[in-house]
Amino acid sequence: MKQLVRLFAGVFAVALGVMYWTSQLNSSQGYSGGNTITIFNWGDYIDPDLIAEFEEETGIKVIYQTFDSNEAMMTKIEQGGTVFDIAIPSEYAISKMKEEKLLLPIDHSKLPNLVNIDERFLGLSFDPENEYSIPYFWGTVGIIYNPTLLREGQTFESWDDLWDEELRNQILLVDGAREVMGFGLNSLGYSLNDTNEEHLQEAKRKLSTLTPNIKAIVGDEIKMLLAGEEAAVGVVWSGDASEIMSENESLDYVVPEEGSNLWFDNMVIPNSARNLDGAHQFINFMLDPEVAARNTEYVGYSTPNAKALELLPEDIAQDERFYPSPELTDKLEVYENLGKKMLSHYNELFLEFKMHRK
Repeated sequence: MKQLVRLFAGVFAVALGVMYWTSQLNSSQGYSGGNTITIFNWGDYIDPDLIAEFEEETGIKVIYQTFDSNEAMMTKIEQGGTVFDIAIPSEYAISKMKEEKLLLPIDHSKLPNLVNIDERFLGLSFDPENEYSIPYFWGTVGIIYNPTLLREGQTFESWDDLWDEELRNQILLVDGAREVMGFGLNSLGYSLNDTNEEHLQEAKRKLSTLTPNIKAIVGDEIKMLLAGEEAAVGVVWSGDASEIMSENESLDYVVPEEGSNLWFDNMVIPNSARNLDGAHQFINFMLDPEVAARNTEYVGYSTPNAKALELLPEDIAQDERFYPSPELTDKLEVYENLGKKMLSHYNELFLEFKMHRK
């Protein structure tokens, strides 16, 4: 009898160990539920102190993972296996995720702080009723430049200014097909969502003539390189420009007159979410004006939260480089979901452009 009891006790102990090991493995891989949520976000795109405050305020543990492109984010969510309660994709990715039924509806009744969002950033084309997404940050794509490394009076009012022969080996580009193909199209007077094959080939040919001026096509290191004056000019997202300029006050940022990209990153709930209450609590927490203002100062991108904007220092809230006038934003375009085939074609053209440089 004693041997039988010991046998059962041993089996019970092993079962407990397996349960604990499985729980730890699931947590490490992003499985959530109960008192845990897993967040999938861009790198360095939230003040980490706010995560700690959310955990303390709600008792909910946060597992935080990052991605470096919308495509990588969508692929991981499509594949399943790793559960995410919150993700923060861009507008065209949200449109695609809706089509592929990768998102769950958001219950607005659980988001009392939603009233703080400026109405200009609600009801946009990629989610007209905000049924699946809630604004997080917004911004533009433009040109950052260092006047101290350029000839006196050099400006960048037009995308064509990048083709100045004096800029040989002085330009850094972000490693993004939509961004680079986009300014190539804009420089020719075309939409950055253009799908006309002749226009796309024309843009690629024009971009190829920019090659002598391009020092490198890089990722996040573009911020360090520009702040460290390793290059005089960069094509970047506005938030990156703000961060670079905080490190080196010599630089300036402009959106060219032909127009550019107006982008939006929103909070969504993927269809694999296990902690819906926790997900809604996190979204509502991030919509609090004081939280949103602090996050804006940390990240450097533009906030869609009207109440948070009132709390920001004037030198941030009134800086038209990052909070442009309606006259400029009317010229800007949101990336549309081009469909899998056309998006692949954009990527192919961009890869051909990059290979042409070698």
